[in-house]
Amino acid sequence: MTRAIPWLSSDSSTFPALSNALTDPNGLLAFGDDLSPERIIQAYQHGIFPWFSDNDPVMWWSPDPRAIINIAEININKTLKKVLKRESFQVSLNQAFEQVIELCADAPFRREETWIVNPMLSVYKTLHRQGIAHSIEVWHEQRLVGGLYGVAVNGYFSGESMFYRESNASKVALVYLAKLLNSINIEFIDCQMLNPFLASMGCIEVSREQFIRQQITAKAIIPPIDFWQARTLVNK
Repeated sequence: MTRAIPWLSSDSSTFPALSNALTDPNGLLAFGDDLSPERIIQAYQHGIFPWFSDNDPVMWWSPDPRAIINIAEININKTLKKVLKRESFQVSLNQAFEQVIELCADAPFRREETWIVNPMLSVYKTLHRQGIAHSIEVWHEQRLVGGLYGVAVNGYFSGESMFYRESNASKVALVYLAKLLNSINIEFIDCQMLNPFLASMGCIEVSREQFIRQQITAKAIIPPIDFWQARTLVNK
């Protein structure tokens, strides 16, 4: 039986129940034309995220299974351990969000068409100014060579995308995000959907039900007021 996918406009008050998401394509929950900051915040609060291409309507997703990294189990291989030990990179927090998201959208290694289209760029930059979206930046000789960005709802962090210009730079960004979150006892990072890179870093898949339980626990953690303050995390 074909299941109708609801259309969310700015007049729609709530998302449908997560159990209504399709299995093929996995996790598609709703379409819409509302990509306001308020709608996106509402989505992340319920474990939902937007993902769509140019000329498509806004598509909202809640896949099952869900990809997460348990911070205690992040995989740091021998090569990455050497990179971290050398401290050849400088790592910062929220010092170049706009550069990071633009480089994620234009990453040369990305084979498929980017989903970080202009409306997404605009609204996530707004979310950053509102203190909701955050970035980790990796620098080498004052040049931005890697980074990632995502959305935080209290202690719940949902990673959106990353990029690198030098080997291991995006991995360094992920490790320092994990260290930052671990410092206030946050136990996992939401990675949304599994890919080979994330799997190499220890990302696993869990059921949507388990993910939502973990998300509820993370949302109950209230970070210190200055937790996301722009600063240097490690100097070269």
